Amino acid sequence: MKAIDDLHIKQITPLISPEELKKDFSAKNSDYNYIIESRNTITNILERKDDRLLAIVGPCSIHDTVAGLEYAEKLKELSRKIDDEIFPVMRVYFEKPRTTIGWRGLIMDPDMDDTYDIQKGLHFSREFLLKIAQLELPTGTEMLDPIIPQYISDLISWAAVGARTSESQTHRSLASGMSIPVGFKNGTGGNLNLAVNAINTAMHPSSFIGIDQQGNTCILRTEGNRSCHLILRGGTSGPNYYEEDVEESVELMVEARIDNPSVIIDCSHANSGKKHTRQRRVFRSVLDQVLHGQKNIAGIMMESNLFEGNQKFTEKFDDLKYGVSITDSCIGWNETEEILLSAAEDLRNYRKNK
Repeated sequence: MKAIDDLHIKQITPLISPEELKKDFSAKNSDYNYIIESRNTITNILERKDDRLLAIVGPCSIHDTVAGLEYAEKLKELSRKIDDEIFPVMRVYFEKPRTTIGWRGLIMDPDMDDTYDIQKGLHFSREFLLKIAQLELPTGTEMLDPIIPQYISDLISWAAVGARTSESQTHRSLASGMSIPVGFKNGTGGNLNLAVNAINTAMHPSSFIGIDQQGNTCILRTEGNRSCHLILRGGTSGPNYYEEDVEESVELMVEARIDNPSVIIDCSHANSGKKHTRQRRVFRSVLDQVLHGQKNIAGIMMESNLFEGNQKFTEKFDDLKYGVSITDSCIGWNETEEILLSAAEDLRNYRKNK
């Protein structure tokens, strides 16, 4: 009989189960207590029970965990100076969606050589997250592969569904079962309705196929996630961080009967025209809206690294500049610190003069 299955599969490799990985890299109760506390804080900010500003900042992607940990230590130190007004969450993006081809992130290809040693990538990523949890710094990531959250989501405080996947039923169902707040980005074209529909869907019960902690394929039934919100990231139609855009997005969520409609503004991507030097400008506009009483803006996102700009990866990891992005261009740490310190002071003055 001629072969009928796996005609285009070159190799099948067993993968470690989430339970086994967590035995190798297990968190302490104190780590989990902080993560639970940070999730609650983020939820309270989204529901405006806590009137601080959420700031999800960090590298576009993590390719060097040593540089990533140095960034985390700096952000933790900064958080002590601003956490009365701004609650920082570090971006720890381990997976990268691609329009065509390219490096797909630390989990999928940790050696950046197309060997796709995913087991090694999961080890690197979980170990990295544990070190940040021990700093008591909350982390946020993008959910891309629907299996990956079982391996690392216990160490994450916030997640995003990207512009390319907000319309995906799989990701909407996944978000409905997540134990953390989840933001949906508007589509790459700028469409807001698909993200609002995604939020509405994720807030309701759903069922999907996934794996359990032992790695068994199973049916997962959810009860819905009430901590879902909208992320405005601009689109091919242009940026959408202006007052009118925020007001329109809130109106759409109200019409969809979404309680406590919350908006996070992405200062990068199409809102900055993919030019990292414009992120400060976008942030300033968003902060002005907050200072003028826009209550539905819960926070911002910025792509930031130890040093500004980006670089192309060629063949050798050792040839890369330390602390510089290999994906989207980022602002450097000095500018990041300056922006957030200044914003915290503006927010303090605003509160004094209310």
